[in-house]
Order: sequence, then structure tokens, then C-alpha cells
Amino acid sequence: MPQQIEFNGKLLELELTPAAADALALRDTPLLAEMELYFSCLIRKSVRFYETETGDGCTPVDRSLSLCFRPVMTRHCGLDYEGDEPPLADFPIIHAERYLPRWLKLDFQNGQWKGDFGYTKP
Repeated sequence: MPQQIEFNGKLLELELTPAAADALALRDTPLLAEMELYFSCLIRKSVRFYETETGDGCTPVDRSLSLCFRPVMTRHCGLDYEGDEPPLADFPIIHAERYLPRWLKLDFQNGQWKGDFGYTKP
């Protein structure tokens, strides 16, 4: 069942699947779930997971989970970079609260964390 949490001054609906809730309950240290909004030639969103307690601007949910929101951008569009992803830089957004997601869903499948977030109810 989704829960409402305060996240950076706004309400965020957090939904954990039963598998995610079970995996979080087994943790000794918090999982950091970062909602990344990527601005480049197009906009992409993803949830990245880190085995660290907290990061800059992160909100602890409870003893097992912290959340962050990170808008990022690339310096230019194109494919002239090494590796699978272009280098990212933080994207300074005026009125960042307007871009904060309204919901986040976390799952744990086959030993891997999965996540999705959005702005309108799915």
C-alpha cells in the first residue's frame, strides 16, 4: 500500500512492492534511491540505486531507505563520447520543486532493485 512522505517540501507517494519491502527490512544500512531527471536532446527519467547512507539533498524515509532527486544534463547532444553514457553534470533548475515527482515505485526482482517515478498517476 502506498505511503505519503514529505520530500523536499512536497508530498510524494511511495509504493514498495512486497519484495522491495522484504529486501529493505533485511538491510543493515540504508539504500539510496536517486530519481534522476536527465535533460539532453530529449528528457529521460531513471531511478539509480546506491549502497550508501545518504547524499547531498537526500531525504531519509526510514532506517532502510533514503531518497534523492537529481536533475542532470549533458554538455551537448551527440555520440562523440567514450562508454555507454555521456558524462553528466548537475543541472541547476530554477524552481526545482516544480520538477519533483509525485510518485515513486520500488521493486526488488532477481536480486536487482528496480524503480520508476512520475508526475501523474499511472
